[in-house]
Amino acid sequence: MLTLTYKISGMSCAACAARLEKAVAEHPGVRRANVNFALAKLTVETEVAAEEIAAVVSATGYSATLLDENSRAVASKGDEEGLRQLKGTLFLAVMFSLPLVAGMLGDYIGGHGAILAFMHNAYFQLVLATPVQFVAGYQFYRDAFLSLKSGGANMSVLVALGTSAAYLFSFYHTVFGKGMVYYESAALVITLVLLGRLLEGVSRGRTTDAIRALLSLEAKTARVIRDGVEADIPLEEVIVNDTLIVRPGEKIPVDGVVIQGSSAVDESMLTGESIPIDKGAGDQVIGATINKNGMFKMLASKVGKDTVLAQIIKAVEDAQGSKAPIQRVADAVAAYFVPAVVVFAALTFGLWYFWLAEGNVEQALLNATAVLVIACPCALGLATPTSIMVGTGRGAELGILFKGGAQLEKAHKLTAVVLDKTGTITCGKPVLTDVIVIDGAYSTTEILQLAAVAEKYSEHPLAQAIVEGAINRGIGLGGTVTDFAVVAGAGVTATVLGKSVIIGTRRLMEERSVLSGIEASQLEALEAEGKTVMLIAIGKTLVGFLAVADTVKKNARQAVDELQQMGLEIWMITGDNIRTAQTVAKQVGIENVMAEVLPEDKVQKVKQLIQNGKVVAMAGDGINDAPALAAADVGLAMGTGTDVAIAAADVTLIGGDLGGLVSAIKISRATMKNIKQNLFWALVYNVVGIPVAAAGLLSPVVAGGAMAFSSVSVVLNALRLRKLRI
Repeated sequence: MLTLTYKISGMSCAACAARLEKAVAEHPGVRRANVNFALAKLTVETEVAAEEIAAVVSATGYSATLLDENSRAVASKGDEEGLRQLKGTLFLAVMFSLPLVAGMLGDYIGGHGAILAFMHNAYFQLVLATPVQFVAGYQFYRDAFLSLKSGGANMSVLVALGTSAAYLFSFYHTVFGKGMVYYESAALVITLVLLGRLLEGVSRGRTTDAIRALLSLEAKTARVIRDGVEADIPLEEVIVNDTLIVRPGEKIPVDGVVIQGSSAVDESMLTGESIPIDKGAGDQVIGATINKNGMFKMLASKVGKDTVLAQIIKAVEDAQGSKAPIQRVADAVAAYFVPAVVVFAALTFGLWYFWLAEGNVEQALLNATAVLVIACPCALGLATPTSIMVGTGRGAELGILFKGGAQLEKAHKLTAVVLDKTGTITCGKPVLTDVIVIDGAYSTTEILQLAAVAEKYSEHPLAQAIVEGAINRGIGLGGTVTDFAVVAGAGVTATVLGKSVIIGTRRLMEERSVLSGIEASQLEALEAEGKTVMLIAIGKTLVGFLAVADTVKKNARQAVDELQQMGLEIWMITGDNIRTAQTVAKQVGIENVMAEVLPEDKVQKVKQLIQNGKVVAMAGDGINDAPALAAADVGLAMGTGTDVAIAAADVTLIGGDLGGLVSAIKISRATMKNIKQNLFWALVYNVVGIPVAAAGLLSPVVAGGAMAFSSVSVVLNALRLRKLRI
């Protein structure tokens, strides 16, 4: 099963998108088809060849260009070329329409009689209106023909019918001298619709600013060493296992590993953390992050579409191209909209001609034309996807990746949030917190040095916490170590600088007959704070103890407070004992605690909350969290976690900060509010506008302007999400 993405040309409204989606979805071998009108993209899950899908699109009246990860620039240039052509067409329409407008306005503001008479000459107006109708308006005729040929109807059908009626009626009166002409109405409607399309296209282009911003982060070149020669090459030519040189101030070209040198790297584009991270030999570096002050060599490990940045861009594109369930309302309406409007326009003509203004073909025709022109399925088609595009783009700017529109919509309904403790609420990495001296013969520094030198040979996380704690305090790790041994589940023993050192649990000390001068209450006080305590003895004498804890993330308490203020019920879930769990929960203000939960039981706990009627989000970072993330209504993976957890989640928080969870929910709520505003006004516009036009209260010119404004207003409303303050 292949997933193919095409750029579609020729769609003019939501009815086009609905008809194309139906045609492709019904083709044999296609599992799913999704047309995004705002992005002009078709995504297909299919078993048939790409050329066959393109042929289906062509038969429906549109053209399709297959896209891959290397064709973004081509698609973007195509959009720009389309806007340039539209500007040229609009310029032509404006130049020939202006004299018609001047003549029309002259009746109201006054003017030289001879000039006005000339401008009102029917043949003069015919000469001006004809290029607008058939040159500038050619795209409407072509689009309408292709649409009708394939068995559907779109907005171009409405524009072509309405303006042609006004033009042909005027032409008849010109040739036979029967009565008034309405060339200015037909010309201005076409001009205004073209202006609306241009404004809409420019505005829609701004909805993809997030993608362009991400693309701009990429380095353009890389300095590579091949066969002992240094050379700057285009980024696209870098391959896996290339050795690269990164100089101060440069963007790191691709993902890789430092093999020589050191520097501080600004990873704020990825994590949001403004403080540069020190990198040395063996450390991972990410493409598009910025090398601050040192020079280093790195080995490329991921290039092209496999880099972290490329994956982020793909995730944002997938989310922007997806549909939210709420869009089904607009799709259902759009499918029947144009035929219904044509019928309503015919009824309007008949009603005026045979009853309200009996025998007045001019009045009947103008009112029917106004109905055709004011009807706008575009606003309905743009209401949801533009908001989704801007909302997911705003999320990407903040390090929040939504998997799709459905996930973005679901997040605003949440009533409960389950937070895994380790790696989500806490840093997931033990840190040395306390060094306590018992025997006055030794100082704090001496005890920590002995412990760190002994533990530097151990790979246990608690041992590494002691070593890092000593290094951070400026304590050296030099000195000979002999007789090093690990006591499984209890600690280590070693001879350090000629001294016999034992580090570990109380049980280990008892087994080694160590003389204890410590009160049990001292240990219990630290353990009550959620810390792990390790005793240290020299010879047979206990000299001190070390406390290590998985510290709470700095913004965790603030995030939990904000979630509770948003009306959400917060739960913490962990496999730790109840005392440790409650200690951590208390630090961040969580009252609901699920402790001593086995990894395989986390899913059941989440399902129980769902069965109790709650809409549940689960946030976690470990492999053991993946099933629970998948089971939750919305799964949120910390970007600092495992690939398995991220793959199972609906939302990825790149920076690993719980504040991202708060922002994700705020973005979801704001986006859904924006979508509902768009749908409301799009529906109200048509529900009110069409009857008003049918009642004879709108001229075709005013109707055309209103129709153009409706689409633009929907896009501009969606763009407000770009300024959303979190």
